[in-house]
Amino acid sequence: MNQKSKKVVLSGMRPTGPLHLGHLAGALRNWLDLQKKYHCFYSIVNWHAFSSDYQQFSHIREYTFEVAADWLSIGLDPEKSVLFLQSQVKEHAELHLLLSMIIPLPWLQRVPTFKEMQRELPDKELNTYGFLGYPVLQTADILIYKAQVVPVGEDQSYHLELAREITRRFNRLFGEVFPEPQTLLTEVPKLAGTDGRKMSKSYGNAIYLKDPPDVIRKKISTMKTDIRRKRKSDPGVPEECPVFTLHKAFVPREKRDSLARSCRTAQIGCLECKKVVIDTLIHILTPFWKTRRQLEQDQSQVWKILDKGNQKARTTARKTMEEVRSAIGFAMKS
Repeated sequence: MNQKSKKVVLSGMRPTGPLHLGHLAGALRNWLDLQKKYHCFYSIVNWHAFSSDYQQFSHIREYTFEVAADWLSIGLDPEKSVLFLQSQVKEHAELHLLLSMIIPLPWLQRVPTFKEMQRELPDKELNTYGFLGYPVLQTADILIYKAQVVPVGEDQSYHLELAREITRRFNRLFGEVFPEPQTLLTEVPKLAGTDGRKMSKSYGNAIYLKDPPDVIRKKISTMKTDIRRKRKSDPGVPEECPVFTLHKAFVPREKRDSLARSCRTAQIGCLECKKVVIDTLIHILTPFWKTRRQLEQDQSQVWKILDKGNQKARTTARKTMEEVRSAIGFAMKS
């Protein structure tokens, strides 16, 4: 199947720090499969990062490298997918501006994540148009490549439904320019961090993909487990153990089921159980670390790959904007 006959997929990540196990389980493994079947555009969305981190903007370039290095090290292939930097394709901003002219304000004010993020990040000033308009820029990211498929977790499905509404409104006003993006719901495992809460950079409880083996051992060895197991002889409930969320995401089912039975019958202790997931993660990440070390030693490789991706993305985005300008009557007459 050639690239023209493949459906287009768009997804992205904000460069707000190095990636952790949650990114691997929730997105990257899925992206690796998608690049075999679709024409994929994967964007480091640094404008989105700027909307919430503009007060600490100096870190964004550093984190851009971190994200790109993690992507390449985990196996995203620039020959199969377009890996690029959002801010280097100015058509995203142009289409965002145009869409912002036609979106009723209440559509944005009802987005639940706007209020949620303000509550969760009280130390950041997020009462800005850029943050309120985040879903409009996200829609522009999708439409500029005429993406037909957008992989998201269930918690992000609202944003995709809004993008579909915006698409329908544009097409109704100006003609059928864009395909309506379809949601590809992906299972996003809820991984616990080192403190038992959801794994998150903002909580400081993440296990990063680039963490070396000794750091991974230390982080997981000290993690909280099922509070029922005060002694090894106490039976546990794996489904309520933070560490077992890592087992569910990374340990093969047969081994995981065996460990769960042993936990319920107190035939295995928590340290033994932790050792299994530690060994599994080290096995999975060993090839990743090798590639990442090479990229860290010659960072120019990463920026060259992104630059090539930027050029490919621009080619597609410019064609789309030519159609958009024609549809709204902004095309230059010869």
